[in-house]
Amino acid sequence: MKRFIVAAMFAMAAKATTVAVLAELFTSEGCSSCPPADALLMKLDRMQPVEGVQIIVLSEHVDYWNSLGWSDPYSSAQFTQRQGMYARSLLAESYTPQLVIDGRAAMLGGDEKAILAAITREAARSKARLDTTVRIVTAKREGNEAVVSIALSGLSGKGDVWVAIADDHDQSSVRRGENAGKTLTHVAVVRSLTKVGTVTKTAGLDKTVRLPLGAQPADTRVVVFVAESGGPVRGSVMERLTP
Repeated sequence: MKRFIVAAMFAMAAKATTVAVLAELFTSEGCSSCPPADALLMKLDRMQPVEGVQIIVLSEHVDYWNSLGWSDPYSSAQFTQRQGMYARSLLAESYTPQLVIDGRAAMLGGDEKAILAAITREAARSKARLDTTVRIVTAKREGNEAVVSIALSGLSGKGDVWVAIADDHDQSSVRRGENAGKTLTHVAVVRSLTKVGTVTKTAGLDKTVRLPLGAQPADTRVVVFVAESGGPVRGSVMERLTP
């Protein structure tokens, strides 16, 4: 029994020191360079290769490839606009595939070495200035809605609280465009991204939100993150939606 208690204590300590880093991939099924980046994102999600870091991944499909032969069924102008926000704040270009780490660094979505270095760097930054806690208390499916209860502590400065509803995985048979004839597989495909509140130094947020699910498959993820205006992410968490 004593050995079990000690092991449990070590497990809890390890979990407590884990830092979450948000990795947003801007991608498109109409882009021939994107499938390798999609595959790398799946690898990061599955393998979690950086010790002490939980990599929370999101696939955000942009719509500016849709007029070039194939209309991406997961694309949205919202994600194109979000990528543009990052381009302005990071003084970068918008292109696909592009990966943004914690809203602070942008790079080619297939450059594994640069991505792992950026994740490690941003995790160290997060540990140095960790000043907010983001929790998903419950995340459950009720009919065609996701009911998500969240709790966030205060934040030095001000941050917007976002909830992403994402398919755990998706697959498409592309018939036209640069990827014609290919079957493409994706992870954590964002179907909705909603601002649900703000936090400040003096006020956290405890809130339950109801978000539409539409035609989402049974396996659905919920990602909650808090970000400063302009994009820098100050905390994130992911849970799978329960029945």
